[in-house]
Amino acid sequence: MEFIANIILASLLAVTMLDILFVFSSKQPIKVTRNVSTRLNLGDENHIKLAVENQTGSMINFSLIEGYPVEMQDRSSVLKGILSGHSKKEFDYTFTPKKRGEYKFGDVFIIIRSMFFLASRRIDLPLEETIHVYPSVLQMRKYELLVFQQQKTSAGIKKIRRLGNNSEFEQIKNYVQGDEVKSINWKATSRRNELMINQYQEEKSQSIYCIIDKSRSMQMEFDHLSMLDYSINSSLVFTNIALKKGDKAGLITFSNKIGSVLPADKSSGQMRRIQNVLYNQQSLFHEANYELLYQTIRRTVKQRSLLVLFTNFETEFAMRRAMPMLRRLNQKHILVVVFFQNSELQELAFQPSKTVHEVYQATVAEKLISMKSKIARELKQNGIQTVLTLPEELSINTINKYLELKAKGAV
Repeated sequence: MEFIANIILASLLAVTMLDILFVFSSKQPIKVTRNVSTRLNLGDENHIKLAVENQTGSMINFSLIEGYPVEMQDRSSVLKGILSGHSKKEFDYTFTPKKRGEYKFGDVFIIIRSMFFLASRRIDLPLEETIHVYPSVLQMRKYELLVFQQQKTSAGIKKIRRLGNNSEFEQIKNYVQGDEVKSINWKATSRRNELMINQYQEEKSQSIYCIIDKSRSMQMEFDHLSMLDYSINSSLVFTNIALKKGDKAGLITFSNKIGSVLPADKSSGQMRRIQNVLYNQQSLFHEANYELLYQTIRRTVKQRSLLVLFTNFETEFAMRRAMPMLRRLNQKHILVVVFFQNSELQELAFQPSKTVHEVYQATVAEKLISMKSKIARELKQNGIQTVLTLPEELSINTINKYLELKAKGAV
């Protein structure tokens, strides 16, 4: 018996030594690469890939701990797998950032084991990198496609016929699906033996400014994204559409003082300038100074322009305090005031109430919703274009208002 036990022990020691030799024989047995864009999109799911490659000829069992950004609050996820010799495995996960700015991805830690699980080895891979989160380019491209392609009506973008004719001939181009049939140039079509259309452009580019309120009232969050960030994403979407339509786009931010002023332009680098300005905007915990905003616009915006003001009036008093300056702006320009409905209040107001406390909550919620509608009516009564919208419908409703004004020839 003692002889058999010694043989078993010797065999076990031999296998262990072989496992240790296998695990530590290669200086870099495994390679990990992280594929992440240098610019992530605010409020959207950003896909990140990890590729794990076995650089040895033997099978490896591994456990990998990714260096997730602190903001993900993910410390328990472990990626596991088995790799045969010289093979690769990919992992895919998503990250939805709720704030603009810098995010740090840390180093990757990986533990490899032999096939008998008698030895293991930890390897630290230096993959730390800083990634920047910008206003959502994904949303910008999404709405660009919706506006300029035929399926726009099914996604909430209204197809509005332009009143009157305020355009001039630009060029003849190939027909694509969605172009107006009445624009077909039959002479050019017969010459080229393919459908050709006349393309027209607006006689004059209009100046359009997104004005973003960065004051205390824009700090409220919906789905962990502040109203300021909703406005920033929507401004990026909206200015891109305006530039594609041939208009000039600019940007003004303000709170108790003026933040950034980017003059309206339609040059090729304007979209990049707008992105960089929007990236750096931070809210200030002060009241909005509308008189200062009026003086700034009066001084810097000389020609009649479309002003799209993203703000949030919490009370009727706040709206009436701003009203004199809003009316002045609307006299010289076309002013569109865009402010927010509280989606959480709507859920609270219309859910079934079973207790006295729930009835009280629903009553208060209905009163606050009614107040927002009353503010919108009073703005309209003063001749000011108004968009009262849920945060998730902000971009769609703002674009629809712009297309409506374009169709009427107001812009």
